[in-house]
Amino acid sequence: MGMALDQSDQLDDDALIVLFANGDGAAAEALTLRLSPQALSFAKRMLGDLAEAEDVVQEAMLRLWRIAPDWRPGEAKPATWLYRVVNNLCIDRLRKRQRINVGLDDLAEPMDPSPSVEARLIQEDRMAALDAAFAQLPERQRQAVILRHIEGQANPEIAQIMDISVEAVESLTARGKRTLAKLLASKKEELSS
Repeated sequence: MGMALDQSDQLDDDALIVLFANGDGAAAEALTLRLSPQALSFAKRMLGDLAEAEDVVQEAMLRLWRIAPDWRPGEAKPATWLYRVVNNLCIDRLRKRQRINVGLDDLAEPMDPSPSVEARLIQEDRMAALDAAFAQLPERQRQAVILRHIEGQANPEIAQIMDISVEAVESLTARGKRTLAKLLASKKEELSS
């Protein structure tokens, strides 16, 4: 017999994986609902395409469920493990794109129907400028900046996700922010002239 979904809020991620490994489907659903939104947000920022990001997160979650029976609580946080897998899958897709010469600028952003047309256009211009600037960053800087400043991950978790030192994360983030600022400043000058 599985746990009730409302009980899942009281359990940590490790406990939910162990419950799933022991046959509790509600634990898998609870952990998916907990981890997927942030992983999807990260993947969408990395890839610039919602459908592709959804595919990546689905693949990462499937991998998590496959390793659940061998999960060792306390070694790595499930969220950190998931970000790392999503990160690697995104890198694979980005490299494949580069080989077939498709850029992030070619992908359309989904439309949000709620704001006014003018507000939506302004927001889309800003997001397009940000996405274009992200696309110009070197891959590792882009990863670090998105994880830190968009996803709100702490430097030690980013270091685990990217398999680098905390100092390297700090350096990549600082360089990435400087480059982004320059790219966005030049875009602002273009738009105002």
